[in-house]
Amino acid sequence: MKTNWRDGNQIELLENGDMFFPAVFSAIEEAQHKVYVETFIWFEDNVGRQLHKAVLAAAKRGVSVEVLLDGYGSPDLSDEFVNELTTAGVIFRYYDPRPKIFGMRTNLFRRMHRKIVLLDDRIAFVGGINYSAEHMIDYGPEAKQDYSVRIEGPVVEDIRQFVLSNLPENEAPRRWWRRRTKASENATPGEAQVLFIWRDNEEHRDDIERHYLKMLANARQEVIIANAYFFPGYRLLHAMRNAARRGVKVRLIVQGEPDMPIVRVGARLLYNYLLKGGVEVYEYLTRPLHGKVAVMDDHWATVGSSNLDPLSLSLNLEANVLIHDRNFNQKLYENLTRLITEECRQVDETMVPKRTWWNLTKSVLAFHFLRHFPALVGWLPAHTPRLSQVKPPVQPEIETQDRVETTDKA
Repeated sequence: MKTNWRDGNQIELLENGDMFFPAVFSAIEEAQHKVYVETFIWFEDNVGRQLHKAVLAAAKRGVSVEVLLDGYGSPDLSDEFVNELTTAGVIFRYYDPRPKIFGMRTNLFRRMHRKIVLLDDRIAFVGGINYSAEHMIDYGPEAKQDYSVRIEGPVVEDIRQFVLSNLPENEAPRRWWRRRTKASENATPGEAQVLFIWRDNEEHRDDIERHYLKMLANARQEVIIANAYFFPGYRLLHAMRNAARRGVKVRLIVQGEPDMPIVRVGARLLYNYLLKGGVEVYEYLTRPLHGKVAVMDDHWATVGSSNLDPLSLSLNLEANVLIHDRNFNQKLYENLTRLITEECRQVDETMVPKRTWWNLTKSVLAFHFLRHFPALVGWLPAHTPRLSQVKPPVQPEIETQDRVETTDKA
């Protein structure tokens, strides 16, 4: 499947669960024909129960509802919680559910990390927000800062085709060879243009990274990248420095109060390289940063599920939208600028690890890893993940173990 830039869309930026959840739940309540929800995490908390209520009501009024959850990200929903949905007719699938060993999850790699909602083939949501109370501001200091977009317009048809292509009944035949297809790269920046892109383990392995590289190469004035888990390949780091060295103001926002301490350790290994190249680095301090967004100059932006780390760039199934729209760009730019000025601290030389033999060794090892990690992770366990459909007490005759088209050996 190949997608193109689509004109004439309506795009709305949604910040955090406080804006995202009401918009999604309202759209589900108004759906007349079809609801499709795809997410990495669905917790059985207050937010998860609200989604459950909206989906259940839609199914009971005759709307066709399908749900796809990741087996690693959402392993603990109760049977009662799920069976109430499947009994009402919801098709409920897990991506690659695997048994725990000694209480530990074993499906560590190749996660279904996308967050997509599709309603009546008319409205779509794409972004990085999961269905968890952690994404609400009132959750407290651990609440996550994140983004999504609500879209109406021609690009929704591309998202619909993508969703359909990944359903088990539409699985494409596998070949021993893989023809690499690319999303359209050529578009004259205009207004209300959207391109839907994704990363899989077959024909679109580097699409998201490639668009970041192209954006950095085309930047003329300013770039802001806000990314929760930042440990990208050498090509992207090099592109950021190149842009800064030719006079582009390149600003990077990373986690200063991460939900996992190792995230900060990894990012800080890169500070010296970035700062010496002229890149400004900021640590977001108010809460854990979970966003995966960027803006360039006055017309380009991206919002999605893809981090800039080895999991997202080389293993996970991800989805982003690219946007050419000055109004949208300005809103996201103002939001990120506010974070920088009010809720971040700028990294300076005093925060960079001291130049000791140990730190130098770590940096050298990190850079060699970053140069070659796409090839390295290709050697990780590459079983063929499955879609497993949950059987309700009364279940239509549908095969319960299906392979998914978007995964294979990487």
